Amino acid sequence: MDLTGKVGLVTGANSGLGLAYARGLARGGADVVIWGRRADKNEAAAAALRAFGGKVISQVVDVSVEAEVAAGIAAAVEDMGRLDCVIANAGSTTAAPFHEMTSAMYHELLATSQHGAFYTLREAAAHMVRRGKAGDPGGSLIICGSMAIFTGTATIAHYAAAKGALNSMAKTMAVELGPRGIRVNVIAPGLVVTEMIENAGDIMLPLLEQTRTSTPLRRVGRMQDYEGIAVYLASDASQFHSGDTIVIDGGSYASKW
Repeated sequence: MDLTGKVGLVTGANSGLGLAYARGLARGGADVVIWGRRADKNEAAAAALRAFGGKVISQVVDVSVEAEVAAGIAAAVEDMGRLDCVIANAGSTTAAPFHEMTSAMYHELLATSQHGAFYTLREAAAHMVRRGKAGDPGGSLIICGSMAIFTGTATIAHYAAAKGALNSMAKTMAVELGPRGIRVNVIAPGLVVTEMIENAGDIMLPLLEQTRTSTPLRRVGRMQDYEGIAVYLASDASQFHSGDTIVIDGGSYASKW
């Protein structure tokens, strides 16, 4: 699963799972492009990734703005020469009871988590199709999904809607782009200890303990648990793996049945 010579782009990559995916790619030998909305956080993350020896660039891109996504992909290709793997990870989360959820809250989340992923994947696919027509086919498109695709969690109906939509879209993409050698897969993480959860303090302790005790592997996910799947899906080891939704949650979903 050597990624030497490959170029990956990860959205929402200056922290959390996005940074974990980017770290996996960089550790595997890929050159990496990271996107985020804050230049200072982007560059701090990029500096850490450069320790693995590859080329790393950061771009300030708000994926909810279609023009920024198109310009960002074009700039990344101009700078790096190509994109072999693109991970649509950027997203946000808010919470409200369904009967109290405002239209503004609903549309604001979908603008980033669903529509931003669509813009990113569409522009990345277009690049890979053009590259294929020039005699260099193939590529890997990856979506960061959620266990909300499969199970209900109160107060995040809009988030579940976005992730469910992307999961369905990925199946169509895999069928349509497969003949061009482009693979499309979804990663569905369980509960992961990110900076956001760590910064929440004691309020998260009951959920973390409940997850730990109910998960067959008896712990909560760590960001490093998600580096390997990014490497695998970006690598030639996954050349025949497409159209899948890969659950990584320590066995928690399996234990519910």
